[in-house]
Amino acid sequence: MILQTDTIATSALGDSAQAVVAKPHVLTPGEVISWLPADATPEQQDSAVQANIKPGPIHWSTQPDTLHLPGQPKGKSFRDVSLPQYYKQSFFSKSPMFHPELKGGRLGVAGDPVPYTVAGDNLITGLLLLCFVFASIAFSRSREFIYRQLKNFFYAPRTGTTTISETSSEIRYQFFFVLQTCLLFSIGYFFYNQRTSDTFILEQYQIIGIFTAVFASYFLLKPLLYILPGMVFFGRRQNDQWSKTYLFLISSEGVLLFPVIMLLSYFGFSMEGTIFYTLFVVILVKILSFYKCYTIFFKRNGGFLQLFLYFCALEMMPLGALWGVLTLISSYLKINF
Repeated sequence: MILQTDTIATSALGDSAQAVVAKPHVLTPGEVISWLPADATPEQQDSAVQANIKPGPIHWSTQPDTLHLPGQPKGKSFRDVSLPQYYKQSFFSKSPMFHPELKGGRLGVAGDPVPYTVAGDNLITGLLLLCFVFASIAFSRSREFIYRQLKNFFYAPRTGTTTISETSSEIRYQFFFVLQTCLLFSIGYFFYNQRTSDTFILEQYQIIGIFTAVFASYFLLKPLLYILPGMVFFGRRQNDQWSKTYLFLISSEGVLLFPVIMLLSYFGFSMEGTIFYTLFVVILVKILSFYKCYTIFFKRNGGFLQLFLYFCALEMMPLGALWGVLTLISSYLKINF
């Protein structure tokens, strides 16, 4: 008996075998990495994968989308120009959730902004740090001059005694201390204004700069007020003594204010304590100014009434005018609701 071979099954089996043989083997990254030794670095693994696996062209499907509701016609492409505008646009057409390529923005509710503090301000912190460094250098290089000023402040030299004049470097150090005094007063007054309003029409740097210019003008105009009565009623030597004393008092005022401004800026010192300390320093300087006016100008004359009028006219009235100017400028710089 001769068995006849099934030609249909044989032909189908041959076609499938040919198809299996004809299909190339596609390498995977795992197979390529398995060829490498176990101690291969990630760079070597990446180089081997790129050398053996080449990306092929991507063929996108050109078949129409047939996913639609049963019993309903197939959807239309949004690229069709004959479609009406309401068909292309919907409530979510511009939503970032519907379009991943658009920026989604911030989710949730925005919190309260962090209030401005000098501790977080790099520019003001740098200025205060420079003031501390320069003040330390100036104090170390003019120690003998400061000691001589303190000695002569409470001990009046006799008439005819030779006075030691200041050098140019000592005068520069004193002017630096005066500028430091203006800056510290302006920062302190800026903090004082922040208690009532945090909103200004200018930035904090410009406001502090304006206050610094006001204090510098005050300390510059006061010696000019002393020139006229000094030239009329007193001698040149007495005027020179008062000019040196006035410069030394302003410099000392800035040195005394530096610790409380640092405490207020970086250590949360209370504003009430700062105001009390600042008033104490200002009153102490005025008392010392009253004492030096007496010892320099009126000790030999004995005119207490003239001393009182002289001190009120040239010390207290400019101080009141300074406070009025600062209050007026602050009212213009604030945004009043």
